Amino acid sequence: MFNKYLTEFLGTTLLSLVIFSTGNYAAIGAALAVGVMVGGPISGGAFNPAIALALYSAEKLAKRDLIPYIIVELLGALFGLWAYKKFFR
Repeated sequence: MFNKYLTEFLGTTLLSLVIFSTGNYAAIGAALAVGVMVGGPISGGAFNPAIALALYSAEKLAKRDLIPYIIVELLGALFGLWAYKKFFR
């Protein structure tokens, strides 16, 4: 049950860490593609609250999962920022 939330947290963390550390569009796209390929079958691969909302609007994400997805994605982005500041700055 919590695998999908952990997947969203880790995918968002990876994506935000790549965004903060490289700023390279190709690297960001590659990180997102890898995240979706690996995490997509588990969680749907949103990795972004706006995408989670779009998936909910398209009825591909259950109503009960929307708020937890948004929370873990925000926490994942904050953790990615923390990791960038701690290890790459």
